[in-house]
Amino acid sequence: MDRDRGDQEGRGVPGRVGPEPLRTEFDFELPRGYVDADGVRHTRGTMRLATARDELLPLYDSRVQENAAFTTVVLLSRVITSLGSLSSVSTSVVENMFASDVAFLQDFYRRVNAEGHALAAVTCPECEHRFTIDLAGGRLGES
Repeated sequence: MDRDRGDQEGRGVPGRVGPEPLRTEFDFELPRGYVDADGVRHTRGTMRLATARDELLPLYDSRVQENAAFTTVVLLSRVITSLGSLSSVSTSVVENMFASDVAFLQDFYRRVNAEGHALAAVTCPECEHRFTIDLAGGRLGES
């Protein structure tokens, strides 16, 4: 192993030599939450990084061929690995989510897959202070 390279990649982490482990799963909390048939609200979940297969398989789905907008539903149902106490997340679950939650998940998907993190730049509407929040973290204001 190239010691210099290992030290450089692990810089900033005391006692760590080598690259950071690849993070492949990201926790999230839906703004409203999915309400199942029993009236149970599910808000906390986990999304994994998408593979090329995840992005290609929806193209062969007849529902996507009839309506391209359904791509989002199929793709999200493939990469969301858990949501509350549900045993699985199917296309039916995603279809029945509130539009604001689907929009949140689309943005979350884009951030973790294209940008490699779940950070968002925001501005306080009152004082106009700019700061960064972690969409995968806790509620705003929590430490």
